[in-house]
Amino acid sequence: MASVSPNSNRISNRFAELRASGELGIVAYITAGDPSFDASLQYVLALAEAGADVIELGVPFSDPLADGPMIQRASERALKAGATLAGVLNLVRSIRQSSQVPLVLFSYYNPVLQMGLEKFAAAAASAGADGVLATDLTPEESEDYRRILAAHHLDTIFLGAPTSTDERLAKIAGCSSGFLYLISRTGVTGAKDALPDDLPALLRRARGATQLPIAVGFGISLPGHVSVLGGLADAAVVGSALVSEIEKAPSVAAGAKALGERIRAFKEAARHGLSRREAPIHRGGVAT
Repeated sequence: MASVSPNSNRISNRFAELRASGELGIVAYITAGDPSFDASLQYVLALAEAGADVIELGVPFSDPLADGPMIQRASERALKAGATLAGVLNLVRSIRQSSQVPLVLFSYYNPVLQMGLEKFAAAAASAGADGVLATDLTPEESEDYRRILAAHHLDTIFLGAPTSTDERLAKIAGCSSGFLYLISRTGVTGAKDALPDDLPALLRRARGATQLPIAVGFGISLPGHVSVLGGLADAAVVGSALVSEIEKAPSVAAGAKALGERIRAFKEAARHGLSRREAPIHRGGVAT
């Protein structure tokens, strides 16, 4: 069973604080470089100031198979503006001048492999990143990746899914540190109105596989979803709902304001289990 790296203090300390207060954490995802790195810096600082517990920085990729249309468009905008993995690492360095919010690099494996594992891990650690989630890297192929990242005190976060067997969840958890990212439903990323009714059972199975904090993502878009997850998960991951605010914002300042308002609403729901718009749990499978 995996344990949290003692050197990945920002992630492990934040989850320890949340556990002590009995509060559900909010993990905020944005695509780095959308629409520019300067804008992303302002967005991350706004998210952190509003109370985001962990921030995931999506590394733009040309073939984002796990992502729905919203985040695909964000990747396209970022790439068109010249975003690269090296640029994302420079963004991390800039964030660290103003904030100590835990930062996770959310990437497909190809950009990491292209840079080189050792070079990437050293650069990410030096910049101030805390962990990495390579969405399409399987546990079976991750031995070198995990060894090199661990040597640089970076958490390796892996994805568990509703289709994962108990044995598979245990294997995924054994390769993970920092937290386990549990996908709430099959399919790609994207905002949904409701959460699947089998999510509590999935969370119970994941709890049986690991003592790591568990963050639930894919489809978390309303404060009411946070109310549903309270007492079941350790954190909720909000992505497409935030990327949507960036896409429609008329200016960076307006985008930062909207992101802050979104996170404050999620944090309010996390603290009090209350929401002005409760999210029903869909009876009969994945919500549409």
